[in-house]
Amino acid sequence: MELAGWTNDRLVAERIDRLSRDEWVYGVPNASVVMAAFLHVAPGGMRFNGPDLGAWYAAGDIRTAAAEVGHHLRREAIARRVAGMTRVYRAYTATLQGEYLDIRGQQSARPELYAENSYAAAQKFGETLRAAGGAGLLYDSLRRRTGVNVVAHRPRNIVDITQTDHFEIAVSSTSRNIEIRKLSDAP
Repeated sequence: MELAGWTNDRLVAERIDRLSRDEWVYGVPNASVVMAAFLHVAPGGMRFNGPDLGAWYAAGDIRTAAAEVGHHLRREAIARRVAGMTRVYRAYTATLQGEYLDIRGQQSARPELYAENSYAAAQKFGETLRAAGGAGLLYDSLRRRTGVNVVAHRPRNIVDITQTDHFEIAVSSTSRNIEIRKLSDAP
C-alpha cells in the first residue's frame, strides 16, 4: 500500500495539486528532491507545516542538521519500541531565495513556537505565514544550542541544489548520544 501511494498516478496527481503550478520545480538537477519535501509529508506535519503540504527544512551547518536528524530518528526508534536505529542520509546544499521571517532569539517571547512536545501553534503560525505568501522562517535549533534552522515554504525559492556527502547516523532509544559517520565525499 505504501509503495502504491508513492507511485500511483492518481495519488501522485492528488498530492501535486496541493501546490500551485507556479511553485513546481522541474527541469533542474535535484528537482525531485525539492518536490518530495513538499509532496511526501510526515503524518501530522512538522514544526512549521501541517499534514497537507510539506516544506524544505535545513540547518545552517552539518552538525546542526545531524542533531536534528538524530533527534527525529530517536523519536522513531522509541515509537517503534526498538533499542536503536541506524540510517544512511544524503546531505544537500542549496541556495534559498526570498525573505525569511527571523524568529531567532525569541524562544522566551514565543515559547509556543518552540514547544518540545507540540507543533500545534507552530504549524498554525507557519501555515498562516505560507498563506500570506511568506518565504519561510529562520529559527533556533532546539537540538543544538548554537544551531540555526530554516524552513522554506516555497519550492521555487530553493535553487542550486547539490548533493554533497553521505552520513550514517545511529541513535539509541535510551541515550541522547548521536553517532555520525561520514561515508563518502561528493561524487
